[in-house]
Parts: sequence; structure tokens; C-alpha cells
Amino acid sequence: MFIQTETTPNPATLKFLPGKVVLESGTAEFLGAEAAQNSPLASRIFSITGVTGVFFGYDFVTVTKDGPEWHHLKPAILGAIMEHFMSGQPVMGASSRGDSDLDGEFFDAGDETIVATIKELLETRVRPAVAQDGGDITFRGFKDGKVFLNMKGACAGCPSSTATLKHGVQNLLRHFVPEVQEVEAV
Repeated sequence: MFIQTETTPNPATLKFLPGKVVLESGTAEFLGAEAAQNSPLASRIFSITGVTGVFFGYDFVTVTKDGPEWHHLKPAILGAIMEHFMSGQPVMGASSRGDSDLDGEFFDAGDETIVATIKELLETRVRPAVAQDGGDITFRGFKDGKVFLNMKGACAGCPSSTATLKHGVQNLLRHFVPEVQEVEAV
């Protein structure tokens, strides 16, 4: 098994591409070992000292670290991912449902058409680009012209995330949806 790695705009996060499907649908983010209990793969990665976050996309795993340099952590993470896929265990436990992009959404009933357009733009234009960098952006809400988005994986805590939101996503949404005045991370 050959696992590729890619750097991300976030220097504390590295993207691992195992050459296999990681999650069939959706994404899953784990911000600590306790949160990873329903994922054998995430639990295995969190057993490595210095790992502070694990994020699963369709065909990648991003790992966030605190402390040790990548050249110290990378071999252990590669080994953990390889051992997991060779074991045949599932990525997520049976009781785990992963992320639900509908949890906690908020918007006024009269804004359903605007929200549908925002979600379509996020799905077709923003999320594929952000996934290339090892992260994800999901819709959380729309109120008084402000779009609220949740940044995950490599995007969470990334030094360039504010620029991505304000200059990339905000400009795109304002262009196609005149009702959008501002974009904010939650």
C-alpha cells in the first residue's frame, strides 16, 4: 500500500491520501481522542503523541499536530493508516453517524430560496476546492444578510482561512446572491 502526503495551507495540518475511499459520504472531524472512540482509524491516529485533530474526507485523512515536527510524526501516522487499512476494520464504528450537515442550521423560513442557492454554490464551487487543501466548509446559517459557515479539517485554524472566507467565499456568494452582505466562520 502506498500512501501519498500533501502539504496544506495550514502548516499544522498534513493531508494523507491512502489511495482508497475513506468515507463514502460526508465528512467526519475528531478534535480529541475522546471524540474518536467510534472510529478505529481516528483512535489509532490519536494514539500518536502530538496529534490534536483528525479529519476524514472521501479519499483523504488530514491530521493536525501540536508540537513535534512533521518529520518525527509522519512515519508513525503513515504506519497507523497503513495498519488500519490492512486490518480490514471499518473507518467508522457501527454506532457512529459522522457529521450531519443539517445539525444546528438556522435561517428564516422566507429565506429558503436564498439558502438553497448558497448551499448549491458551496457544494459545487467552494467545497471541492477546499477539499483539495484537506478541509471542508459547511453551511450553518443565514441571518440578516450574513452567512455563517463551519470550517473543518485543514481549514480550521489555518492562517489563510480568513482570506479564504472574506476574499474567496464572500466575494463569490455576494456576486451570485445579492442578499449576502457578509460571511463569517462559526
